[in-house]
Amino acid sequence: MGLGIVGGGVGVVKFLVKAGAKVLVTDLKTKKQLESSFKKIRQLPVKLVLGKHRPQDFKNTDLIIRNPGVSDNSLYLKIAEKNGVPIDNDVGIFFELCPAPIVGVTGTKGKSTVVTLIHQFLKSKYPDVILAGNIGTSPLESLKKINKGSKVVLELSSWQLEGLKNHKMSPQVALITNIYPEHLNRYKSLRAYINAKKIIFLFQKPGDNLFLNYDDKIVREFSKKANSKVYFFSEKKIPKYFKKNIEDLKIKGEHNISNVLAAISVANLYKVPFKNIRRVLGKFRWLPGREEFIAEIKGVKYFNDTAATMPDAAIFAIKTLSREFPRAKIILIAGGQDKNLNYKKFAKEIKKNVRYLILFSGNASAKIKKGIGSLKISKKTFSIFPNINSMERAVKLTSQLSGRGDIVLLSPAAASFNLFTNEFDRGEQFNKFVKKLKRN
Repeated sequence: MGLGIVGGGVGVVKFLVKAGAKVLVTDLKTKKQLESSFKKIRQLPVKLVLGKHRPQDFKNTDLIIRNPGVSDNSLYLKIAEKNGVPIDNDVGIFFELCPAPIVGVTGTKGKSTVVTLIHQFLKSKYPDVILAGNIGTSPLESLKKINKGSKVVLELSSWQLEGLKNHKMSPQVALITNIYPEHLNRYKSLRAYINAKKIIFLFQKPGDNLFLNYDDKIVREFSKKANSKVYFFSEKKIPKYFKKNIEDLKIKGEHNISNVLAAISVANLYKVPFKNIRRVLGKFRWLPGREEFIAEIKGVKYFNDTAATMPDAAIFAIKTLSREFPRAKIILIAGGQDKNLNYKKFAKEIKKNVRYLILFSGNASAKIKKGIGSLKISKKTFSIFPNINSMERAVKLTSQLSGRGDIVLLSPAAASFNLFTNEFDRGEQFNKFVKKLKRN
């Protein structure tokens, strides 16, 4: 249920077909909308029901594998439940079949960076390390490469973790980066979202290990509920041996320091030598779309932070760049679709550090504009440019507003799906039009 366009659904289909299952793929998107995924399964013996769901398909089947994008309130899932059809996701199946211990990482932000670092740290000592999870492919595709001697590093979203609840399983090593209000368009409350995240350690055994961010009050409190051995990492209590390395390796931003410390904590559990850790960090390239420097054009620096899909993440980016470039004028591209989040703090940060605000159309943008409108803006030159309906227009506007020494930052603090395929498409379009400016 839900082939999707990111790649996870395709991986599930390939795995199930190879396992000998009779597979039906159903998605509300049309064949044309799913073209990038459809061409990857075109030759497989699967039945397709696209552009709609049919009630009978949720009654007459042995198992439903739901895509993470499918809402819990789906009428069709309720039909399946009423007819006693089991519902699972690929992560639940993966945990049942994986022969190796798993290092699982979750959190609102930073989990992609942390799993990538852990993978590289472990790879520097152990030859057989597999990275999988919420990274654009299904973990089921990695099963064929995993044996008992492997080490598996898995990024886990809240929706993927919900698939473990029925299996009563958690990873043997679990790590939580942070918790911020997020996905409240999908969860009834912040408490419901937090409860989904807690599944990562809920079924751990006393011999398992749990790593928690001490600086995050919500995450710190999880230690009281844990059955496993708890370790804390903290940006405020950086180990002496690592303090100088932060400066030497030019690690920017408190959140990135926290991510590095999180990954090092797990590396220490596996006794990875510090010389290996330092070597990996020296070569590490921060992930695309996360405060990523794209280009400098006529003295203006362009940064892509498309992965900032919530206010707190965008606030981090603005603070980091305003500290690094205190004299720069910041032109911020933000807005899009709301996930039932609060934008008051974001509006205050914009007031404090942003000179020009370019807002995509969308209901989140309306909330941002309203939040700023309720504040007294002392800057005479502060301006908002609302209802921008394309990345090309947004980037062109930044080139007109910026001057030498300024910063252009794409950090939306909102979802992308009203104007873009997803956040990755949004980031790729930003890069494309920035590079077009360079050519001109």
